[in-house]
Amino acid sequence: MSTGDGWDKSETIPQRLSAIREQLELLASYLDPAALRERVAALEAEMGEPGFWDNQTAAAKVNGEHAKASRKLQGFEQLQADAEDLDALVEMAAEDPEMAGELAEQIASVETRLAALEEERLFSGPYDAGDALVTINAGAGGTDAQDWAEMVLRMEMRWADKRGFDVELLEVSPGEEAGIKSATFKVTGDNAYGLYGAEKGVHRLVRLSPFDSANRRQTSFAGLEVAPIVDEVDDVEIEDDDLQIDTYRASGAGGQHVNKTDSAVRITHRPSGIVVQCQNERSQTQNKLTAMGMLRAKLLEQRERERQEEIAREKGEAQDVNFGSQIRSYVLHPYTMVKDHRTNHEMGDAQRVLDGDLDGFVRAELLRTAGTATPAS
Repeated sequence: MSTGDGWDKSETIPQRLSAIREQLELLASYLDPAALRERVAALEAEMGEPGFWDNQTAAAKVNGEHAKASRKLQGFEQLQADAEDLDALVEMAAEDPEMAGELAEQIASVETRLAALEEERLFSGPYDAGDALVTINAGAGGTDAQDWAEMVLRMEMRWADKRGFDVELLEVSPGEEAGIKSATFKVTGDNAYGLYGAEKGVHRLVRLSPFDSANRRQTSFAGLEVAPIVDEVDDVEIEDDDLQIDTYRASGAGGQHVNKTDSAVRITHRPSGIVVQCQNERSQTQNKLTAMGMLRAKLLEQRERERQEEIAREKGEAQDVNFGSQIRSYVLHPYTMVKDHRTNHEMGDAQRVLDGDLDGFVRAELLRTAGTATPAS
C-alpha cells in the first residue's frame, strides 16, 4: 500500500533498504555534498570579513544563502549517517525481536526525511526556490463560492504554517454576505514558489449549501494564482502612465486608524489588466510600495507563463494555459473525498485536507510535472 510520502510500506525490509541506498545515491549526485561544503565554507569566510554588515541588504542575502546551504548539507549528512546505521540495526533486530519496533521507526524516519530532501530535485524553474505571492479569487457560485474562497484561503495558509513558512496576509476583500471575494498573502521560505505552483488553478467544492434554505447541493469554484517574489526585478519595466492608482478605506482587521483613512491602495496595470491591492500596512505610502512589489511579481509570473507557452508551441505540445483549468475536487456530499484530477491522488478525509494537509497532493503533482510519475488519464 502506497503512502503519501511515496514509499510502499508493504515492501520487505531488504527492499526498503535497497530503495533507500538507491535514492541516497541519486540525491548525492544532485546535491553534490563536496561542492556544497565548499560553498558553505566560502560563505562563512565572506561573513567573517571586516565590514561585512556595512551593507545590510547584501549581508542579509549572503546570510540567508549560508543558512539554507548549511541546513541542506547538515540534513543530508545526518540522513546518510542514519541510513548507514540501519544495517547494524537489522542485524540487532535479527538477534533481538524487541529491536524490531525501533528498526521500523528508524527506517520510516529515514524514508520520510529522504523524501523531503529529494523534493529539492523537483524544483527546476528559475524562481522555484524563492518566495511566493498567492492570490485566491472566488469563482462561480455566488455566496457559496465566496465562502469556499475563504475556506481555500484558510487551507492554503494552514499548509504554509505546517511547512514552517512565514505568512503575511496582504489584502482581503470580504464577500457581500459571507466569505471573501479575493485575498492575497505572501509566503516566505525555501521553495515556496515551487511548492505553491502545484496549487495553481481552480479548486472545486461540492457540498450541501449552508446558504440555501432548502439545503440543496451546490458546486462552487475558487481560483488560486501564484507569482514569484524576487529581490531584483529591474528588467520588469512599469511605466507610470500605464498605472491607475486608487485609494480606499481598508476593511477588516487593522484598527481604528485603518478604518478612518483611505490607506488601502489598488493599482491597475492597464496594458496587462492586472489589478493588485494592499491594505495591511498603516500608511498609504507603505501600502503603495507593497502593491507595486505585488504588481512586479505578477508581471514576472505572466512573462514566465508566456515563455512556457512559447516553448510548448515550439515543441508542438498542446498546453492548457487557461486560468480556469480545474485541478482538484473537494466533495463533502453525498460522500467525502478530495481528488486531484491531474495525478489521481486522493484522500477520503476531506476535513484533514481542508485543515492544511496538502503534502501528498503537492508532491504527486511535482513528481508528475518532473516527469517521474504517470499523469492522470
